[in-house]
Amino acid sequence: MSERLTLPIGPQHPLLKEPVHFRFTLDGETIVDADIRLGYNHRGIEKAAEERTYIQDLYMIERICGICSHTHATNFVQAVEKILNVEIPPRAKFLRTVVAELERIHSHLLWLGVAGHEIGFDTLFMVSWRDREIVMDLLEIITGNRVNYGMNTFGGVRKDMTQEEIDQTLKGIKTLEERTNYYAKVATEETTFIARVSGVGYLPHDIALSYCAVGPTARGSGVTYDVRKDLPYAAYDQIPFQVITSDKGDVLGRTIVRVGEIIESVRIIRYALENLPEGPIVTRVPRKVPKGEATSRYEAPRGECIHFVRSNGTEIPDRVKVRAPTMANLMSIRHCLLNQQVADIPIIIAAIDPCLSCTDRLILLEQVGKKEGEILTWEELRRRSIAKKPL
Repeated sequence: MSERLTLPIGPQHPLLKEPVHFRFTLDGETIVDADIRLGYNHRGIEKAAEERTYIQDLYMIERICGICSHTHATNFVQAVEKILNVEIPPRAKFLRTVVAELERIHSHLLWLGVAGHEIGFDTLFMVSWRDREIVMDLLEIITGNRVNYGMNTFGGVRKDMTQEEIDQTLKGIKTLEERTNYYAKVATEETTFIARVSGVGYLPHDIALSYCAVGPTARGSGVTYDVRKDLPYAAYDQIPFQVITSDKGDVLGRTIVRVGEIIESVRIIRYALENLPEGPIVTRVPRKVPKGEATSRYEAPRGECIHFVRSNGTEIPDRVKVRAPTMANLMSIRHCLLNQQVADIPIIIAAIDPCLSCTDRLILLEQVGKKEGEILTWEELRRRSIAKKPL
């Protein structure tokens, strides 16, 4: 029996785009155990949200993640609208859906490029990121921004679409649809790509369910759960679409799901724009948010994202809690890594499309003997970090 080796990766490592720490136990080149540690990205957004008004929070929460900013903004306003008992206009629902699906295409194309790069398929990286520019240009046409779109407001959306913008968007998604056929061919027919990812990072259907995996990670293991279909929001209950799944359970299955979702998103956008209701894009909402609490669910590109908001009747929320899809999928990644090869670590981790800026939170643990209500200033935190003194 060979001697086992401990291999640390992260929090700063060329393999990782964001800070997270993995500690692998190896038997030769085989992974026999894996430990995952978060907490290197101290942002404190939830606490900051409890010190700002709802309007200020909307702009800040949209910046939780640059790739899925519309996800967090929509999720937050949906929770507040539930507390306000406000129904947004039909046209606003369709416009939120259009931006949401453009964001999904953008995220999946970005992932496809990163996945291609991780396995040495840099041609796929370059062409998928070339097409990603089409999506970002369309988002800029619709919202005025390529990142952090600022489309949402309480009671609807901030910007309508003109007929010219609708025509430009339809033209752009037609080009995307044609080019996505190439990605579909790669995922299902390219022998070298299939050989590289087939059987890698295997996650059985029952394990995906037991670890509560979400999004393409779960659907790549045959789990037919999609918030857009099971708990519809925006205009998803009025737009026909299919939930894309694969029973392969490996990196190939997750690739098939994401490529299929790009094609399905194009169809959703086309239907939404061709059947865009007439009318206002925003409804008046009360100036004061009453006491109450609400939970909002949203199918982000990476999976189910959850926002919880509690109001105390003031202009500042009492509690804001965010559960990003990466937090759910990290539970299952350990199983995906077991009995795999060291060379497969990058693509297995990339396959869940992790986003640590969405996931990490700053948590303050109360210690025995600490003065009740004691708050550490930034200067004190800095001093303690230099002295390596615990909180």
